[in-house]
Amino acid sequence: MGKFLIEVPHPEDKLGCAKAIQVFLQSGSHYLTNAEWGCADNEHCGWMIVDASDKEEATCIVPPAYRSDARVVELRRFSMEFIEDTIQQHSD
Repeated sequence: MGKFLIEVPHPEDKLGCAKAIQVFLQSGSHYLTNAEWGCADNEHCGWMIVDASDKEEATCIVPPAYRSDARVVELRRFSMEFIEDTIQQHSD
């Protein structure tokens, strides 16, 4: 299982915001009803962090009307050991 950040833009006017948020809230999906929104700071996107088996599954969480504009980014945590090994392997 992977972790993904989903960013969903929507129209920048108040009606566009309200309609996008309404679609998410009415879905009943735990992920969608708990999305975070940046509209109050003039960032007209919703964000969610979800657990999914792959990027395709994460994308399918987004309502169809917003899916084509959604951006899905796989998230990973790194340990200091991993980073030190990587730097050592790629240093001259």
